[in-house]
Amino acid sequence: MDLRKLKTLIDLVSESDIAELEVTEGDGKVRIVKSTAYPQNQQVMMMPQQMMQPQHPAAAAAPVVPVATPAVPEGFLVKSPMVGTFYRSSAPGSAPFVILGSTVKEGETLCLIEAMKLLNEIEAEASGVITQILVENGQPIEYGQPLFVIG
Repeated sequence: MDLRKLKTLIDLVSESDIAELEVTEGDGKVRIVKSTAYPQNQQVMMMPQQMMQPQHPAAAAAPVVPVATPAVPEGFLVKSPMVGTFYRSSAPGSAPFVILGSTVKEGETLCLIEAMKLLNEIEAEASGVITQILVENGQPIEYGQPLFVIG
C-alpha cells in the first residue's frame, strides 16, 4: 500500500467516529486505531457551576487546613538518569547490589536500569550509607525519579 493511500485512510479515521479500521490489500495488511482520551462508552458528568459554589456564606469562611507535604529525605539523592526498568540485582534470584544500611563508595554499582534492551549500571555519586531505597525491583521508572538516599 502506498503512502498516499495510507495517509488518506488515517485522515478518514481521524475525521470520523470510527475507532478502528483494518484494511487488507494483497499480501499487505494495515490496522489503524484511533486513540482517545476517554474510552468510547464512558460518560463524563460535569456539575453545574451553581452546585460547585458554597450555598451558605458561613461555609465559605471555613478555615483552610494546611496539606502535609512529603518529607524531603536527608542525604544525597540518587536520581535515575533515564527512563527504563529498575533492577536491584544483576540476575533474578541473585543478591542485590546494595541493601538498606549498605556502605557504598563513590563509583560503586547501586542498581541496573534496563532501557531499550540494554542494561545500564547506575553508580553511586557519593560515598555513604544507603538510608532509603525508593523504588521496587522490576518497577518502571522515569527520568529524574529518585532511586536511593545515601546518608
